[in-house]
Amino acid sequence: MQKILPLILCSFIALPALAHPVPDNAQWLTYSGGDGPGKGKHIVLISAEQEYRSEQSMPMLAKILSTHHGFDCTVLFGVNDKGEVDPTMPVYPEKGKESEFKPHHIPGLEHLASADLVIFFTRLLTLPATENELIVKYIDSGKPFIALRTANHGFRGPLPYKINSKQVNWGVDVLGGTFLNHHGNWHADSTRGNIVPEQKDHPILSGVSDIWGNSDVYRTYKEGTSLPADCTALVWGQPLMGRKHDDEPNTKLEPLPVAWFKTWQTSEGKSARVFHSTMGSGHDLESAGLRRMIINAIYWGIGMEAAISPTRSVDIVGAYAPLESGFNYQELGVVPKPVSAYK
Repeated sequence: MQKILPLILCSFIALPALAHPVPDNAQWLTYSGGDGPGKGKHIVLISAEQEYRSEQSMPMLAKILSTHHGFDCTVLFGVNDKGEVDPTMPVYPEKGKESEFKPHHIPGLEHLASADLVIFFTRLLTLPATENELIVKYIDSGKPFIALRTANHGFRGPLPYKINSKQVNWGVDVLGGTFLNHHGNWHADSTRGNIVPEQKDHPILSGVSDIWGNSDVYRTYKEGTSLPADCTALVWGQPLMGRKHDDEPNTKLEPLPVAWFKTWQTSEGKSARVFHSTMGSGHDLESAGLRRMIINAIYWGIGMEAAISPTRSVDIVGAYAPLESGFNYQELGVVPKPVSAYK
């Protein structure tokens, strides 16, 4: 018995925690997963836009995913030439000063290689060729991805992505729609999300209710047409008469889809699960219903539908006070900041 006991005791020694797949670095944020179904899975969130305060919302979402769901998370940012998170960088060159235009830069895109899912929150980016190639490599890998709000017009020019010699359009082809117009009044309307009755039992909608955000509805297809046949609408966005939760619907404006899913067929015939929401501003994501839908979409994208729980917490971890959306940066208090300011 004395010879067997040490072997028994050894079986109870705790195994070391899995290391985060991305090393700590001042150029990005990492959050190690706690206990939860997502343990051992890696989510990369990309914040590189100028209007909807994703520099605040993506770290907030990463904290929820790591703390309540167990995912390792990495947040990558668009930065200026000082290495600061800079949502004020122009997306178009000033007329007559085209040679002075500075391209955007997202440090850490090489870590997409270890991601199990990527969340894109980008807008009209002009990136170096090497960075575009890393993004395309992920999109064509067959792994799942999510696009939020402005990500459907996330790149100013075409990505270096062709299939059968045909240029791939990121918004229209890959996501199923691109920004055509504000369906209503920009920064004056808000959106009530109504679940498509036929999809109420879809895993992405498990436990989801009361979707509302103070951003307006996007039109992503021409009037008189519809979502592409390979897209399945989950939520219709009804424009409201103002920017408060209980404002009346604007009955002059038809509801349009604000959340859908589809499958993207890669150059090698792989199938990638794709979820897109045209909602997603900093204030939109104060909606627990919207957060739960996005988090459910992560599980679904990775193929973990069985692990979706309608009651697992999607509560915000710590303080979250997003600035208002818009481009009047001085008035809103939007200034370049080091990455560490968003931890």
